[in-house]
Amino acid sequence: MSKIKPSQGAPYARILGVGGYRPTRVVPNEVILEKIDSSDEWIRSRSGIASRHWASDEETVSAMSVAAAGKAIADAGLDAAQIGAVVVSTVSHFAQTPAIATEIADKLGTDKAAAFDISAGCAGFGYGLTLAKGMVVEGSAEYVLVIGVERLSDLTDLEDRATAFLFGDGAGAVVVGPSKEPAIGPSVWGSEGDKSDTIKQTVSWDRFRVGDVAQLPLNDRGEVRFPALTQEGQAVFRWAVYEMAKVAQQALDAAGVSADELDVFIPHQANMRIIDSMVKTLKLPEHVTVARDIETTGNTSAASIPLAMERLLATGEAKSGDTALVIGFGAGLVYAATVVTLP
Repeated sequence: MSKIKPSQGAPYARILGVGGYRPTRVVPNEVILEKIDSSDEWIRSRSGIASRHWASDEETVSAMSVAAAGKAIADAGLDAAQIGAVVVSTVSHFAQTPAIATEIADKLGTDKAAAFDISAGCAGFGYGLTLAKGMVVEGSAEYVLVIGVERLSDLTDLEDRATAFLFGDGAGAVVVGPSKEPAIGPSVWGSEGDKSDTIKQTVSWDRFRVGDVAQLPLNDRGEVRFPALTQEGQAVFRWAVYEMAKVAQQALDAAGVSADELDVFIPHQANMRIIDSMVKTLKLPEHVTVARDIETTGNTSAASIPLAMERLLATGEAKSGDTALVIGFGAGLVYAATVVTLP
């Protein structure tokens, strides 16, 4: 017989609060067009994006996270000292170590909360939510803070016509805590590493070591190009439309929720055409509210789902207690989908 005592957590977990932060600077398509040969109409028709937010020097990954997390903690009716773990999903914190989550946990005033970063691209929020649910049910933390944060303007090649208009900055956060009834469904998550080259960083950081500079890519002016995000647009589009609709349906089935019972659909804000195609493939009824935050926020990777969730609740387009399907997908290629009850 095992001598190890069983874990004693909550029977279930739920999202208790949500918060978001968008940088103050709004960047319309006209600014993007200063560097690429395109048009506002082309950008809107290809992506649905009209504007995005770009962070200032003061709006760091840490600062944006603290702002969003503070709102989420307050929305949950908690104090920061009650947070037992902080999970931060980001690809734009440029220090290899320590994890930015530790700095965020300290600045928020947590009581030595466990803190770590994850890198799961645009599926990062879903990955973090899955981990948080497990911690609450397992009993290692009563309340878990999940943050998705990006400064993708730092990883955008403004001369790349295929991607210059896509990315924005921001932070979104939720607090996950105990529940007496199921409020976060089973996660359907995974990866397809054989397609990892379809979304990637142009140059790895180790290429910047002394001696490798001559091998770095240059722009038309002979200047070294800083690493940026690049993607094979058509391949990603096809994968997202066809494969992720299947994953979304699997998440509905795993939760025992039909499309007719759904109130809200919050997909990763990657492309308006992808969102519309998924709605059609899933045959979502007209009463289902669909997040289309991408129009004024752009693609904020791990931050996009919590930012869209916060906006829907703030505007009244969604309400507390609604049943929502959330799905993230991106570089890796990775994905995560689940059904949740909105806070």
